[in-house]
Amino acid sequence: MALFFILSTLVIWGMTVFVIKWLALVFPAISCRTVTTFCPLLITSFILFGISYTRTHYGWGTQTLYYAAYILFGFVFLAFCLSFGFAVLYLVLGWFGGTGRSGLGICSVIVILIVWGLSVWGGFSAPEIKRISITAPQLPKLKIALLSDSHLGRGVSLERFNKALSKLEAQKPDLLLVLGDVFEYGQNSEAYAERIRQFSAPLGKYGVLGNHEYYVGYGDSVEFYKKAGITLLQNEQIQLPNELQIIGLKDIKTAGVTSQELLNLLQQTNPNRPRILLSHTPLYAQEAATQGVDLMFSGHTHNGQLWPFMYLVKLQFPRVYGLFDVNGMKFYITSGMFYWGIPLRFLAPAELPIIEVN
Repeated sequence: MALFFILSTLVIWGMTVFVIKWLALVFPAISCRTVTTFCPLLITSFILFGISYTRTHYGWGTQTLYYAAYILFGFVFLAFCLSFGFAVLYLVLGWFGGTGRSGLGICSVIVILIVWGLSVWGGFSAPEIKRISITAPQLPKLKIALLSDSHLGRGVSLERFNKALSKLEAQKPDLLLVLGDVFEYGQNSEAYAERIRQFSAPLGKYGVLGNHEYYVGYGDSVEFYKKAGITLLQNEQIQLPNELQIIGLKDIKTAGVTSQELLNLLQQTNPNRPRILLSHTPLYAQEAATQGVDLMFSGHTHNGQLWPFMYLVKLQFPRVYGLFDVNGMKFYITSGMFYWGIPLRFLAPAELPIIEVN
């Protein structure tokens, strides 16, 4: 934990220093030592204090502090990425005699402000229904709602969650499948769980844990699923009355699930009956397809949440977002209901997936 804190401090401070140095280069009037030295320290200190304090303290003002610290963190990240791009352009233009350099400063500020505005809009806008039509001959006709990466609690109010879940409910799905990272931390977890329990799904609610369920407390997370009326599948499978088999994996990364464990689990199912695989982390799709699984659903990636972070995510996972055909198996990875930590989204909108099968 100490190492994580040190690395976080260095990363935030380094990004802030770069942005300030870029602005000081193109606007020499602000290049005084006081600004370039103390601004990064103040910004970094505020972000780290706000993030750490609001994880353990509740009450008046903490919600505002949470949003202020995390939004500032997101702004620093976006400003760094854009400033880096403009700095590279500044150097390139310098190789050609400096033509066009004079306007880069004001242009960079305008672009940064526009991207900040769009990211706030993306983060605080209500997620929209995303319809995905899938043909899978072995499966019955189904309408499936996916709930993934909502990260409820401190960053997402009960009122906001209720509005989003009501949108899903209005689609009258047969089945609710929960893909993990549901409740993060904060107060009133029982109220969030009760709202999920009230969700109407004739064939039931089934789900798996995400990595954050382990981070915030495994026992509490299992209890949350129980209170929410979600049948939790941990390297287990269940068969519904219509012969549909739902198979759920523990979180592959956090719980250290191997591909052999998946194969062993699938061998306990009936290959002649339809099978849906749930895995929070989007891995082992090839292995599942080889065993004849019909559908697979994952979350976790948030589609990067903030451009250009999705390119780093793509270095970890071969598939990051959308509908894929893996040797005949349909595989959908959702970008999630809300966000993690930073309440912003840019070029990676949140969604409420409705999967219409056959």
